[in-house]
Amino acid sequence: MIRRSGSIKLMDAFGIRIGVDASWFLILFLLIFTVSAQFRTALHSSDGIAYLTTVITVLLLFGSLIVHELGHALVARRQGIEVQSIDLFLFGGLTRMSRDARTPGEEFKIAAAGPLATFGFVLVCLVVDLAIVGPTRLGHTAVLDGTVAITPVLLSLSWLLFWNVLLLVFNLVPAFPLDGGRIARAIVWRRTGDKTRGTRVAAKLGQGFAFVLAGLGLFWMLAAGSFGGLWLIALAFLIGQAARGALLQTALTERIEGVRVADIMDRQPVAVPGETPVGQALEEYFLRYGWEWFPVVDRDGHFLGIARQERVQAAQDRGEGWLTVSAVLDAGEATTWGVSQDRPLTEVLSSESLGRLGALMAVDGEGVLRGVVTIEQVRRALQSALGSPAS
Repeated sequence: MIRRSGSIKLMDAFGIRIGVDASWFLILFLLIFTVSAQFRTALHSSDGIAYLTTVITVLLLFGSLIVHELGHALVARRQGIEVQSIDLFLFGGLTRMSRDARTPGEEFKIAAAGPLATFGFVLVCLVVDLAIVGPTRLGHTAVLDGTVAITPVLLSLSWLLFWNVLLLVFNLVPAFPLDGGRIARAIVWRRTGDKTRGTRVAAKLGQGFAFVLAGLGLFWMLAAGSFGGLWLIALAFLIGQAARGALLQTALTERIEGVRVADIMDRQPVAVPGETPVGQALEEYFLRYGWEWFPVVDRDGHFLGIARQERVQAAQDRGEGWLTVSAVLDAGEATTWGVSQDRPLTEVLSSESLGRLGALMAVDGEGVLRGVVTIEQVRRALQSALGSPAS
């Protein structure tokens, strides 16, 4: 999934940036406004207690969404996929990963991890609810029929239990881009050996589900005279657009099937030896070529990372011109910016790193730098595949 631009950082969890999109504040205030009225009626207490309970409960709901996304993120990390951030927005959460799954097993594990994390959250709420009211009165608590004394804690837990069960069921609908749709794609992919076919099946299911949601939203608006149906229609539009985008991507993938990174890369990249002092690198590379970054290699040609002009210049300005270029690289950069020269071009298309740097470093099986593939080269390859002239 893609990180939304301009998100506001909330915190870091397990080394993953957690942020919120500006649209998140809209749903936050709408939920607080809507739920506070319900909580005032249910608690029969002061407005202050009802409002405080509402705010805490709504924030816990968004916390449960973070738990859901962390499920995806931590399993993706175990599969060797770098995870940069999690962002909450108007309709839920998004986890930004460095690449898509390469096997149906990876796809299934990552997709299923989110609902599994939500299920764990549901179990926690259920256990605490049962401990407070017991199994015989739990149903009365859930429907707020007045037969069980409702406390702020019990009300909050019951509300969170209900909505997380609803979100769990919704996410498991086999419709792309929902988790259930990704699970369906993994199953079709595993049985057919064709990821494109799996994506096409899941995306068509997503389009069908979008029509159903839109129909329900329209019926809700006409039958109940409520604008709540607009929410379903907006959600249907989002799901339909994502499914349509997936179908377009499968069509493109079929056109460029068989094209590898090595087929389009520049095979003579200019690289800075890692042992080069930063002062010398500024003069012989950055000032000479006028580029903002260069790949860095060791004596055997292994790719080490990217040397950025601002970082090299900063070391020089601190009077540390004697430092080597390799000393001013971030740890793990080779994994972020490197891609195997034998990987399909389709994997490059989904690379977040390509969009951030504008290029990826193509390496062989030993990690030796063999070339550079840029956005411009990818664009030309796509134009050639689609039969349009390069400009």
